[in-house]
Amino acid sequence: MKQRLHPISRVLVAIASLALVAVFFFPAWRIDLFAPQYPEGLTMNIWINGLSGDVDVINGLNHYIGMKHISVSMFPEFKFLPFIVGLFMLLGLVVAITGRRKYLTIYLGLSVVGGILAMIDFYRWGYNYGHNLDPEAPIQVPGLGYQPPLIGHKRILNFDAYSFPDVGGWIVITAGTLAFAVWFADWWRHRRKSVKPQAITLPLVMASLACTIILNSCSIDTKPIQYGKDDCEHCKMSIIDPKYGAEIVTKKGKVYKFDDIICLYRFLHGRTVDETLLARKVVINAEAKNEFIDLEKAVYLLSPELNSPMGSNAIAFSSRESAQRFASGKNAIILKWTELMPHLATP
Repeated sequence: MKQRLHPISRVLVAIASLALVAVFFFPAWRIDLFAPQYPEGLTMNIWINGLSGDVDVINGLNHYIGMKHISVSMFPEFKFLPFIVGLFMLLGLVVAITGRRKYLTIYLGLSVVGGILAMIDFYRWGYNYGHNLDPEAPIQVPGLGYQPPLIGHKRILNFDAYSFPDVGGWIVITAGTLAFAVWFADWWRHRRKSVKPQAITLPLVMASLACTIILNSCSIDTKPIQYGKDDCEHCKMSIIDPKYGAEIVTKKGKVYKFDDIICLYRFLHGRTVDETLLARKVVINAEAKNEFIDLEKAVYLLSPELNSPMGSNAIAFSSRESAQRFASGKNAIILKWTELMPHLATP
């Protein structure tokens, strides 16, 4: 008797297959570029059949270093990718309807091969795009290529380039994880020759875990300051003292770190930063290393005895009671953010 998938597993395979429709409604990949003149970053979203985002601005910048004009026409893959995704959705539904484990194995094998070929194709495009430069370009740096990262981060001139899956890509990864979990659970079930509750629920557990990881990776949140390694975005000094510091997080997830509250203030007021594009502004809680407090909810103690890294002489606490305990015996005043700002603005 041929091995069959458990009914729950067949339902999960169907869900994983139908989830692929997300790439028709959400971008699959994104490339973000950050530089001092573009603190909010430039984004190119790659869809299953097109491009969106700041493509025109990126093309304008790339012209100066001799890179080709990015357009949909330079990606012949856009013509047949929708059909490939549709085929995978159909194959997944065939697996779910027939319940044959053998078909699921073939489906997953094709998925792995397809993913590898897609990454190879993306790498080849990036290499050609970053190395085949116009010899008449206004800016030329002999021997330097501008290939974007396949995945992760790369420094290109004064730009920080980031390449990661976008919403559609993360949904596909989650669907693939779910399908592999189903295969493993049913393999284990047949290997044990009996139905185990944990074998049936394993796909659900693994899928939930995958979703949790993905949601956390996409979340817009602060990042722990690595003291002695991270530099202040404003003054460029190394961040050393764990009692001081602050961060700004943009809606795109870019994090700016500061070694003193005054550096954050000067960054906001001394540069062209659209505050509507900022997601979070936080300061370090002086009582807990790398614990952040919302900028406007924190309570500040201002004292000439503090000797903060860049001279704000201000330190943040989570409550007025904490600030009062720290201020005991010191020449200090306790302020809210709106009250502290005039002191920071004073040269």
